Amino acid sequence: MRLTEKVIIVTGSGTGIGLAIARRCVDEGARVVIHDLRADLVSHGVESLRGSTANPRAIGHVEDITACGCPERLVEVTLAAFGRLDGVVNNAAVITTGDIHSTPAASFLHTVAVNTLAPLQLIQAALPHLRASRGNVLNIGSVNAWCGEPNLLAYSISKGGLMTLTRNLGDVLFRNEGVRVNQINPGWVLTENEVARKRSDGLADDWPTYLPPQFCPAGRLIRPDEIAAAAIYWLADESGPISGQVVDLDQHPFIGRNPPKDSTTIPPPPTSR
Repeated sequence: MRLTEKVIIVTGSGTGIGLAIARRCVDEGARVVIHDLRADLVSHGVESLRGSTANPRAIGHVEDITACGCPERLVEVTLAAFGRLDGVVNNAAVITTGDIHSTPAASFLHTVAVNTLAPLQLIQAALPHLRASRGNVLNIGSVNAWCGEPNLLAYSISKGGLMTLTRNLGDVLFRNEGVRVNQINPGWVLTENEVARKRSDGLADDWPTYLPPQFCPAGRLIRPDEIAAAAIYWLADESGPISGQVVDLDQHPFIGRNPPKDSTTIPPPPTSR
């Protein structure tokens, strides 16, 4: 058990990568807070991970992460249920499409509020308790942080900001507070939400089987549980004094990649939530 009795908040954990991380944390001995906007998803997640009534492994919190006071309330319910806090996984995100010509200010600000500002505010709220436990933060970013697809402008900028936040706090907080901050940047992950998005775009449910190898050399997309497996290393003590690091988790180098010259079919861009 790599996370025995650690207490971890995982935002946006009603489905997809967040739920996979929460489930893997419980498997490794942790107790978790499942957070999401949808009460049905939170309830299902908690019930699937709860454990015994006498020793619950999961509790839930339903609230918009950008609501005033939500970060503080997340920390409060965690302490009330489990008495401590050892880790925060900032996974909640919103994906907005739009390029330089089609990104209104309101949409941009909302995207940044969810993807960049909310993680900062949760870290601020959790910091005294993470300091006490010498805990850590894991931010879930995206390979789009490095540049991003043209029609994911606001999303890419918000994830770039999150990456800078990780680098900055990963240095400052570890030196001054003993709290590590790291980040993983998933590539294209096959989540329930990704399937739903592609269905809304008019694609058949079996679209993942037709992706060209230049976009998934393994012959398939990454699974949420594979991202979760990597997340455990950063949440566990075995990652030792490592802080301020950003690691891409993709099937190929995202930066400076040279796709095959016969690459002609461009699939919908990765969003992964």
